[in-house]
Amino acid sequence: MRSSRFSFARLARPAFPPFALLLAGALAPLVPAAAAVPVPKPPTVDVRSYIVVDYETGRVLAAMNPDARMEPASITKVMTAYGVFKAIAEKRLALQDPVMISEHAWRSGGAGSGGSSTFVQVNTTVPVETLLKGMIIQSGNDASIALAEKVGGTEDAFAQMMNTYARQLGMKSSNFTNSTGLPDPNLYTTARDIVTLARAVIREHPQYYKWYSEKEFVWNGIKQQNRNGLLGRDPSVDGIKTGHTESAGYCLLTSAKRGDMRLVSVVFGADSFKGREDASAALLNYGFTFFETAKVKGRRETVATARVYKGAEDEVAVGPARDVVVTTSRGAAGSLKTSFTLREPLVAPLAANQVVGEMVVSDGNEVVAKVPLYPAKAVAEGGLFSRLSDSVSLWMR
Repeated sequence: MRSSRFSFARLARPAFPPFALLLAGALAPLVPAAAAVPVPKPPTVDVRSYIVVDYETGRVLAAMNPDARMEPASITKVMTAYGVFKAIAEKRLALQDPVMISEHAWRSGGAGSGGSSTFVQVNTTVPVETLLKGMIIQSGNDASIALAEKVGGTEDAFAQMMNTYARQLGMKSSNFTNSTGLPDPNLYTTARDIVTLARAVIREHPQYYKWYSEKEFVWNGIKQQNRNGLLGRDPSVDGIKTGHTESAGYCLLTSAKRGDMRLVSVVFGADSFKGREDASAALLNYGFTFFETAKVKGRRETVATARVYKGAEDEVAVGPARDVVVTTSRGAAGSLKTSFTLREPLVAPLAANQVVGEMVVSDGNEVVAKVPLYPAKAVAEGGLFSRLSDSVSLWMR
């Protein structure tokens, strides 16, 4: 603890430069020194639009027409599921709640509807959990509409909720008009928006995300297969959703995890089942082969020790509130550099959740992460004489 006694030695103490302190230097190697792997151009895939990103950091590893307006087809159901998951998280719905199957929901999955079916029956009740699995694993339109009506009252009202959630997630180029993805001129999205949604589902609702890796679904004695063929081709793939209409072509939203690295990709407008799977596999293999995710600093790990004025203590350690993770070309993690800036002068009282600086991580000339820094603990205001002496120190800066 600081003494409150006035001391001329305190006045002679060197002060940091005014306004900010900037220190930069090479980060200690995160991996043994090795040459970075040259990164070639992404593979050529026969689709209308695609993107592949690192899940943890959101860094785009490859993309083609990622902001072009696309028809999402049944990938729409990922947003439907997100809306239902939100209702469960907010205690407006429970997995075992019964859902009455309306004629509208039933007809959407019936013969001649042109869509997928979970084979639920009109005027019967089905638990929320069963409908979620039917929508997620088997892509049932009837299950999707039944859930939308349960949460929103009507499918139209639920579509408005979907759009609200999309805006909250930062999906700037999407509009939803139904819960199933059946063709509508006003139903559209982009590859970039869909990977944003996928990352939110994985991050916010991991307890339900596991259903996207299940390969089959049984209801009413009928066994149906998950249409995502990559689940059988690549053991690292654990989701997420297929989509297809005549106008949209064949679409696939995929996520895979190898070691500590997870990638998310989406392809729109392939010309076949195999085409969308081959394109997705090529993009994922490209990302895992030529990029890696590295932890630069741990949560609350000390980045610097900062001078505190007018406080009960002279100094406080500062660091990030979360792990600092970046994506870089494979083998280049050891060449990452960090710098930090403090919002000088730091004057007590300081709260533990108060931003006091920023850490920057650079990969060559490219800034790949900016992270706020916080005190390791709160610093209370010091005594009267401490505050007076530090007032003089501040005046002399």
